[in-house]
Amino acid sequence: MKIGVISDTHDNLAAIGAALRHFDVAGVEVMLHAGDFIAPFALKRLLQARRTMYAVFGNCDGEREGLAKLLPDLADGPRHIELDGRKICLVHNEKRLTREHIEAADIVVCGHTHEPKAEHLNGRFYVNPGECCGWLSGRCTVAVIDTRTLAADIAEVYSQTRT
Repeated sequence: MKIGVISDTHDNLAAIGAALRHFDVAGVEVMLHAGDFIAPFALKRLLQARRTMYAVFGNCDGEREGLAKLLPDLADGPRHIELDGRKICLVHNEKRLTREHIEAADIVVCGHTHEPKAEHLNGRFYVNPGECCGWLSGRCTVAVIDTRTLAADIAEVYSQTRT
């Protein structure tokens, strides 16, 4: 199974659109969002993809009530789900994880740092897609996890000009 991982979209609709096009080409079946949508209109754009999406709130999600109306199972992380036989722990800030959260997962997905990462460590696969928005680094990145191989492709999907 291919899982599209996105985080820190921070209302950048152009970057969100580019991420969704990348997920289409990559054959993504399910999306994970590791928080910081910011406003409901950004989440609305993601939901237009008509894919199953699991998500958690980020520290900058101010309109929580509006976001939760659009995605009723949106919650604070860590959140545990199982996809294609893989146990996944989804959280915005990796520092919120306890040993129990990590031990219960094959894959740990986080955001918050705006820095992409895909690494195997102590029997777990850690993935941070980086920032989709591109506001800090100028790089709009997402990840696609292959649950069969436990590998992730991190790709720059949109060119964000920094000022």
